[in-house]
Amino acid sequence: MNRKNALAAGVAAALALGSVTMLATQSTAAPRPTAADSTSVAQPGAGFKAMTADARDEAIRTAGRNAPATARELGLGPDERLVAKDVLIDADGARHVRYDRTYRGLPVIGGDLVIHLAEDGTITGSDLAHQGAVRIAGTTPKLTAADASAKAVKHAKHVKKAKAGSKDSALVVYAVGKIPVLAYRSTVTGEGETGPTSREAVIVDATSGAALDQYELHQSVTGTGNGVTVGQVSIETTQTGSGYTLTDAAHGGTIVYDSYNSPQSNPRQNARAFSKTTNSWGNGTSSSRESAAVDASYGLAKTWDYYKNSFNRSGIRNNGRGAPAYVHVDTGLLNAFYDDNCFCMYFGDGSSQNGNTPVTAVDVAGHEMSHGVTAATANLTYSGESGGLNEATSDIFGTMVEFSAGNTGDPGDYYIGEKLNMSGGYMRRMDNPAADGRSLSCWNSGAGSVDVHLSSGIGNHFFYLAAEGTGAKTIGGRSHTGTNCNNDTFAGIGKDKAAAVWYRALTTYMTSTTNYAGARTATLQAAADLYGANSQERYLVSKAWAAVSVGTALPDPGTGTPTPSPSTPTPSPTTPPSGNALTNGSFEQGTSGWTQSDSIITNSSLQAARDGSWYAWMMGYGADAVESLSQSNVAVPSTGAPKLTFWLKVSTQESGSTAYDTLKVNVNGTTLATYSNADASSGYVQKTVDLSAHKGQTVKLEFAGTEDTYLSTIFLLDGITIG
Repeated sequence: MNRKNALAAGVAAALALGSVTMLATQSTAAPRPTAADSTSVAQPGAGFKAMTADARDEAIRTAGRNAPATARELGLGPDERLVAKDVLIDADGARHVRYDRTYRGLPVIGGDLVIHLAEDGTITGSDLAHQGAVRIAGTTPKLTAADASAKAVKHAKHVKKAKAGSKDSALVVYAVGKIPVLAYRSTVTGEGETGPTSREAVIVDATSGAALDQYELHQSVTGTGNGVTVGQVSIETTQTGSGYTLTDAAHGGTIVYDSYNSPQSNPRQNARAFSKTTNSWGNGTSSSRESAAVDASYGLAKTWDYYKNSFNRSGIRNNGRGAPAYVHVDTGLLNAFYDDNCFCMYFGDGSSQNGNTPVTAVDVAGHEMSHGVTAATANLTYSGESGGLNEATSDIFGTMVEFSAGNTGDPGDYYIGEKLNMSGGYMRRMDNPAADGRSLSCWNSGAGSVDVHLSSGIGNHFFYLAAEGTGAKTIGGRSHTGTNCNNDTFAGIGKDKAAAVWYRALTTYMTSTTNYAGARTATLQAAADLYGANSQERYLVSKAWAAVSVGTALPDPGTGTPTPSPSTPTPSPTTPPSGNALTNGSFEQGTSGWTQSDSIITNSSLQAARDGSWYAWMMGYGADAVESLSQSNVAVPSTGAPKLTFWLKVSTQESGSTAYDTLKVNVNGTTLATYSNADASSGYVQKTVDLSAHKGQTVKLEFAGTEDTYLSTIFLLDGITIG
């Protein structure tokens, strides 16, 4: 989960008293007492207490009052401010406080963080999307807003015929990488998958105009297919003096509007609420404009009920307010989407590809409302691996809503959009994502480079395996294969437990930049919280991640030994190549084989790999920091003259030959070589370290970085071999 956990020292905070005091020990994770290992049922509310809207508001206000002291103890700079976003309270009284961050009044993209506190106010850990203080040269941009918009239009890749004006670009601090930069966040409009007025966010460097990131703003369900009719159902309405409206007072006052084909750029342009003199709505077909509204109202109510009954969550933002929904948006729109800017949801009427059937299936409504839950919690960035996790989260909970609804006309299964009559029979499959010929079932080093609707397959596949295990099954009348990426066989923990683990991980441990490796860490911690660190549930969660090529399985708590490999295993992508004693020395398999203190191994475009896409980025904070990247149980060759060879690039703001920031090569705790800011180079330089003294030994190799308080130095590593 991108654990750049920057507690310079331990912190204690008493939220109720509004005070912050120091702890004696440093905390870089979120350790806390876990559930008893004998726990066998899903914990109510994923371990969280139910809170009234007033109690939640007061908790957030208290967190806001504590924000300045918390920022100081975290070592944040004087120009930074923390803005309390949410507070969750566990059944045992522990609190999890989520903050956004600003710098001199500018929003910090990637600046969000979560502080974890015990019942007595003692901080037990933290999760930060960006470690430590934000430092940039200044907030005066070289480019104007008009310049940035022009650059964004050129960089846009999700829309065609892109356009953006000066008012569409706003200054931000972009802190997704290790070195924050002043940037513009531009909103570009053009023709895209969601229609002629699709929107895309493009982040450009405020000095150079280089593209830093870009992603679609409409987090949507797309595809071709036939909309679903939920059949004869009960829906909540409100009686007025002259009749009834589709206002659901039982679910936060959710109102369903008829958009009357208003354009996507302004779906509320012609909208008005549904109303009539009788309380009977729709005729089960698209010939009545009310039928789509019935589907939407039913689906949103069932989604609200699922979150309330399962996690004690009252609505998208957990504040008891329902989000308005608009049906019949635009013309020929085969899409539905959630828009956090207006806190609302839109549903299209479909197109000629699906018989102009409204896109209002139960799992679609659950999917879109869940995008709002993600935005209100981890706020996973809608690009790269975090974007895939964002989409997977909506698929996971959309599926759980479908199971929870218990509608006989649409029984629960792990197919997404199966009632939309698509040519392939579904939009996505969680049990076998790759069956559509496009989605990813297994993690690989390119997962962050594909469309988020395709990389979501990794998270979907994990969830299915965690819930149901391996092997063929029939669920909801549909065939599920239960295939996996390592030929392992294991049982699932059940869908309710798996959903509780994912929800707790999302709301408590994930941040905006969490990737799949981070999601594994988050879910393992969540499983430990709910079921115990040595529970079968936590163990099987690790098995499910290993089965989609994310990490390895934990030791079986029943035997204390690692799970045996399958009798006929598929060749592992992490098997060391011939001539290299190291696993994944090129980093092209992500974090496989390596242990990292923070999110060091990356494919970020802010720096360049020497070969391939992945590399190790160590240090570069411009502040006191230490990092470690290591690999254990490395067998040094017993013949010849063994040596360690790697490529190193050093970039620094320091000057002169004095070593202020260092990178040490340690073998079994002994330093064999040291590099520093004095070794700065314009490109990668090959380095060699003699390992003759360790010939024939099994060793631990470690790269240990240290940075002082002033000026930054970046050490990039790639192509590491021992042979």
